[in-house]
Amino acid sequence: MIAEIIDGVLIATPRPAVRHANASSRLGDALGSPFHRGRGGPGSWIILDEPELHLGDDVVVPDLVGWRRERFSEAAGDAAAIEIAPDWVCEVLSASTAGIDRTKKLPLYAREKVVHAWLVDPRRALRRHRDRPRRPLDPLTVAREARR
Repeated sequence: MIAEIIDGVLIATPRPAVRHANASSRLGDALGSPFHRGRGGPGSWIILDEPELHLGDDVVVPDLVGWRRERFSEAAGDAAAIEIAPDWVCEVLSASTAGIDRTKKLPLYAREKVVHAWLVDPRRALRRHRDRPRRPLDPLTVAREARR
């Protein structure tokens, strides 16, 4: 189970199913080289999978998050939770979490001034890329699909 506290309410959801975990992992891999390591992209980002964020009184565990390196304190490396709002957050939708992601977490991220928030439907993202298995998951395509 994953436990989160949003608006003073404890919300427990099951660990992600394989489709959800696969989509999150593939997206993290696709973003890691260009954004985290700077290979073929801008670099200068810290990208993490499922960190515990303490944002005010709320505690959330997004699927993927990113901070511009200059905003992320190295001191956070020893903490169990991070209190710095991310610059980018990605929630991979599943039947058990889509409602919470849309109605509870997005407003929380807006309140915390998260600049980029993606909602990714793994059924659409993975189906679209199944026809082209040799191409890596393109984060820009995922972002366009998330906006539809």
